[in-house]
Amino acid sequence: MVWWHAILIGVAGVWAGMINAVVGSGTLVTFPVLVALGYPPVTATTSNAIGLAPGAVSGAIGYRHELRGQARTLLSLLPASIVGAVVGTILLLSLPADAFETIVPVLIVLALVLVVIQPKVSAWVARRQADAGAGARRSAGGTVLLVTLVFLTGIYGGYFTAAQGVLLMAIMGILMTERLQTLNGIKNVLSAAVNIVAGVVYAFVAPISWPVVALLAVGSVIGGQLGAKVGRKLSPRMLRGAIVVIGSAAVVQLVATGW
Repeated sequence: MVWWHAILIGVAGVWAGMINAVVGSGTLVTFPVLVALGYPPVTATTSNAIGLAPGAVSGAIGYRHELRGQARTLLSLLPASIVGAVVGTILLLSLPADAFETIVPVLIVLALVLVVIQPKVSAWVARRQADAGAGARRSAGGTVLLVTLVFLTGIYGGYFTAAQGVLLMAIMGILMTERLQTLNGIKNVLSAAVNIVAGVVYAFVAPISWPVVALLAVGSVIGGQLGAKVGRKLSPRMLRGAIVVIGSAAVVQLVATGW
């Protein structure tokens, strides 16, 4: 690896770590960089998943204050993310390369629509719960739906990590009543779990570039802390706007590159 490749990958890792902590589309920075530098798509995907995992953990730690009192929620959602990640990695390693690519832009567009309408839908859900005398508690059916969608997002994240944070924020924003910043912290934990599980599987059965992993890991840890500091200071409206802007850029990039 030539020196300027190493610098470019490291900088991409920092930027991806920041984006993942705030929203969750960092792969759309690092993946194109790796492919442009000559790494095969599968190697770029697997190395990226492992390399960004420490940054995802760093971002989750940065939101530790917003996660206070959320242990029960995390314990109910983490298994779904973990099992989904395992399924997603199996799909990546067993299905044809173009089997999932065509649906990725559609999923991101759907997530952006959900993010945009989330405030009105959440208000409607809150009014319905109040009328039913349930307060802010989710019904059993709502909990099952939430866990199922988190599981499906885990599959997506295990296959192609880009914008899983956008999907999680959209899903939780509609089905949960916690503050947006709290949801962002939960999103970081779930995304970190998916990246770690996928990374562990890839490390044993998939082609990996370990120098790339090391550079992305260092950069993403730094970026995760920087992103957490920035993201925690954003208002809900600004954070939602960031989600829409980054998610829209993700769709444009996916369509333009044909990935």
